[in-house]
Amino acid sequence: MNIKLSVVDQSPVHGSHAKVEAPHLTIELAQLCDELGYHRYWVAEHHDSVHFANPCPEILVASIASVTQRIRVGSGGVMLSHYSPLKVAECFKMMATLHPDRIDLGVGRAPGGTGLTSHALAFPHEPHHGDLYAHQAQMLEGFVNGTLPAENPYSKIHVLPDSSPKPELWMLGSSGGSAGLAGQLGYNLALARFIDPDNCHPSIFQGYLEQWKKAGHAGEPNKMLAIACICAETQEEAKLRAGTAVYRKLAAQMGQREDFLTPSEVQDRYNAMSASDQAFYNHILSGYTVGTPDQCWQEIEQLATAFDCDEIATVTVTHNHHDRMDSYRLLAKHL
Repeated sequence: MNIKLSVVDQSPVHGSHAKVEAPHLTIELAQLCDELGYHRYWVAEHHDSVHFANPCPEILVASIASVTQRIRVGSGGVMLSHYSPLKVAECFKMMATLHPDRIDLGVGRAPGGTGLTSHALAFPHEPHHGDLYAHQAQMLEGFVNGTLPAENPYSKIHVLPDSSPKPELWMLGSSGGSAGLAGQLGYNLALARFIDPDNCHPSIFQGYLEQWKKAGHAGEPNKMLAIACICAETQEEAKLRAGTAVYRKLAAQMGQREDFLTPSEVQDRYNAMSASDQAFYNHILSGYTVGTPDQCWQEIEQLATAFDCDEIATVTVTHNHHDRMDSYRLLAKHL
């Protein structure tokens, strides 16, 4: 299988740099991945986060596309429940006009932040907590592709600047909840295994394809599997670097919130944990792809085969920005 390797970047606030530099580091990494031959570069959306520094993916997508040459650039994703489908369509169609055949529009159902931020984003209205997501996704597809039925009052709207340049439409999911909807509406599907590897199974793609065919869409859709991955020269070093991301996930599930810890701080915390918490930490780590380039690629190929998917996106979170750049350089040697 000829595997395309892509990137989902959460714009982590690295402890090795000032917090204000995080968006600039995302752009720096995107330029490197463009040079290294990665297929796509997606940026995520988070609000009121001490760990991730991108609340407005459309701005970073435009910035990255303007300083790269060939890599596809997109959102992974826009948290659609907060926004007007028309405005999202206008933003991404404008970017597709400025950067033809390079812009992806990925959308997700999750809020990307706390309940408080959802209320603030919806103000002066009340948040709908994703209850209207299916309707929003349908309208978004209609605005992007010009397919709103004539009886829809919004069908008379022309989404400028022109009807032809379009972003590639994707829907994000982690455990299958959105797969059927993506198939029905004709979206490509990206599975975020890095969020919930325990409940991310190949059957999700199978169900998605069934709905795609049932809806009568032509051709074959694109599928992407997004995984957490840390690559280093040795397996020991990779596991050490991965500790920052693993502990963050452990702490989040325990309701704790603090800046990223260094690998050595994580090891100190790990040694002081109870046996049950250590087991929980090890379980989270087991859902990551961690090791040398050969070890990581072996697992990437296994996952691609298991999920019948020829595109794998990697999510790499480290305390040190250099370690993250190093991980992507090492993985690219097998491209």
